[in-house]
Amino acid sequence: MFTLTCCGGWLREPDEQKYAAAAKFGFKAVENLLWKELDLAKIRAAIDESGCELSAILIQSRDERKQSLIANEHGMVHEDALDAFVDAIGETLEAAKALNCKNIIVTTGNERDDVPRQVQHDNIVKALKAAAKVVEGSGVTLVLEPLNVLVDHMGYYLTTTAEGVEIIKKVNSPSVKLLYDVYHQQITEGNLINNIRDNIDHIAHIHLGDVPGRKEPGSGEINYKNVLKAIADTGYDKYVVFECGLTEDVETVCKKMWALVS
Repeated sequence: MFTLTCCGGWLREPDEQKYAAAAKFGFKAVENLLWKELDLAKIRAAIDESGCELSAILIQSRDERKQSLIANEHGMVHEDALDAFVDAIGETLEAAKALNCKNIIVTTGNERDDVPRQVQHDNIVKALKAAAKVVEGSGVTLVLEPLNVLVDHMGYYLTTTAEGVEIIKKVNSPSVKLLYDVYHQQITEGNLINNIRDNIDHIAHIHLGDVPGRKEPGSGEINYKNVLKAIADTGYDKYVVFECGLTEDVETVCKKMWALVS
């Protein structure tokens, strides 16, 4: 069975108190992506004390120049981002180890208009192959996220499950997988259950949010009872993360979220 994971943004407590707070709601993991400003030792102590894991962090660099090269305004689609991307993976891997976190989320950057898409596709593959060498053997997985461009991330390069899986196959590393975000993919292409079933071997992280509005499951059009059952039926045993806002207080929402998988 997968690990249902609390959105860190749902919890008003300071970062080091979110893990104990999530555990009180029955969660065994929290997603809190930004790590650069954290006291890693303090957060790790809170994780260990609560028994509540950190499900993923986002690739970041403390070097402002490197951070600008890996940001979505630039990113892996550009050849000159390669070294910065690999260095940032190294930095983020050290943070992940310190936090006992097993997933690093990576993004492609925004689509360029000066070169063909195939060139950008190839640049992404090259960057991920180089990054895979950094993380292989560490127990940490890089998860590549497609995003929607109709509502939230105008201009972003990678939108479809199919191209994401094609990239993962070309990288051909057990340490590089796909992040499937149900919210983004409902907006982009729908066909959620079939896409999850057909590509589950390439998926290592799942985000949840409803459409429209990106609030908790049950607030929009997606039949999350069926989607979560389909995920469970595949045998997927990794994190399924609420990456969304709230329409009600967190106590009420958490009760409803657990009811979806009961």
